[in-house]
Amino acid sequence: MNNHSPLIIGIAGGSGSGKTFFLNSFLHHFKHDEVTLLSQDDYYIPAGDMTQEENKLYNFDLPSTIDADQFLVDIKKLIKGEVVYKKEYNFNNPLAVVKILEIKPASIVIVEGLFILHFKEIAELLDQRIFIDAHEEVALQRRIRRDGMERGYPEEDVLYKWHNHVVPAYKEFLLPYKDDCHKIVINNTDSPEDIISITEEITSELKAKFLV
Repeated sequence: MNNHSPLIIGIAGGSGSGKTFFLNSFLHHFKHDEVTLLSQDDYYIPAGDMTQEENKLYNFDLPSTIDADQFLVDIKKLIKGEVVYKKEYNFNNPLAVVKILEIKPASIVIVEGLFILHFKEIAELLDQRIFIDAHEEVALQRRIRRDGMERGYPEEDVLYKWHNHVVPAYKEFLLPYKDDCHKIVINNTDSPEDIISITEEITSELKAKFLV
C-alpha cells in the first residue's frame, strides 16, 4: 500500500464480547507509529449530569447518542494524513479529568465501536471488517463484572440496561452485519492466550496482504 492510502480496519463487537482485550492484543502486533485507533466511545453526544436513576434509564445503546458526523469527519482526516484532536469521553463522570486525545495518522487506521457497521458512510470506508462475538450469557457476566468494578453500578442497574438497552441494540444495529464481515472471532473463553493467538494470525494475514 502507498503512504497516502492507509488500511482502514473496522472492529465491531457487542458489550461483553471482549473487544477491548482483542483490540489491545491486536495493536500489540504493530509498531507504535504503524497504527492508530479511533474509538466510537469518544463520540458520545454529552448527556449532561444525571442522577443514578436517570443514568439507569438513559439509553446509551442507540446510534442517535453518537456524533456520527464528527466521527466520519475525523476518520476522513486520518485518511488524508491529518492529526485529529478529540476530547476523551468520560462516561458522564463529573469527577473525571477530561483529556485531549491526539490521534495521529498512520498506515493502519483502526476504527472500533458498536455502530461502525450500521453507519453506512463509515462502513463504506472500511477495507477489513472484524466482528468479535461471544455467547450472550458470557457477555452478560463480563458486563456485570466490568460495570461493578470499574463504574460502581449496582447489578440491578446493569441487568436493567442489559435487557432493555444492550441486547435490543445489538440485535438491531450490529448483528445484521455479522455475516458481511471478513473475520468473525468467537470469544467465549477468558483465556488471553486464545485471543493473542487469533490476533497474531489475523495481523500476519493483513501484513502479508496489504503491507508489502
